[in-house]
Amino acid sequence: MTFSCALGRGGITAFKREGDGATPLARMRVVEIFWRGDRTSLPVWQAALPSRLIRSDMGWCDAPADANYNRLVRLPFKPSHETMQRDDRLYNVVVVLDWNLRPRMRGRGSAIFLHIAREGMKPTEGCIAVEPWVMRRLLPLLHPGRSFEVVR
Repeated sequence: MTFSCALGRGGITAFKREGDGATPLARMRVVEIFWRGDRTSLPVWQAALPSRLIRSDMGWCDAPADANYNRLVRLPFKPSHETMQRDDRLYNVVVVLDWNLRPRMRGRGSAIFLHIAREGMKPTEGCIAVEPWVMRRLLPLLHPGRSFEVVR
């Protein structure tokens, strides 16, 4: 399946680095889903993946020097991190992709997710972002082993 999406403001790269704003040129498997029960009616339960409700104390470490780099962390958390419970719609549904998870390499990029796009499909910080109607269509198709491939 091919669909329109927003990618990183830094384009697509085969040499992903933390903070470059680029989306990895890669095939990435789906791992798990985080979602906002208070902000989405998307059918998260139709995906055959582990899922977790996003809480206000959830973050994702993007500090390469920290031992928790590219992992879910509990807030408050002093090193640099993404806040999972955002004020905008982007993380209403978040599918974690397996970029740089095992093995994790410091500085190779963190928090590469499939999530909801900004209005107007504006570029991401390196993630793959889709309109809510695309996410609705994708969720029932997600299961362990399913992957997304970013190509040029």
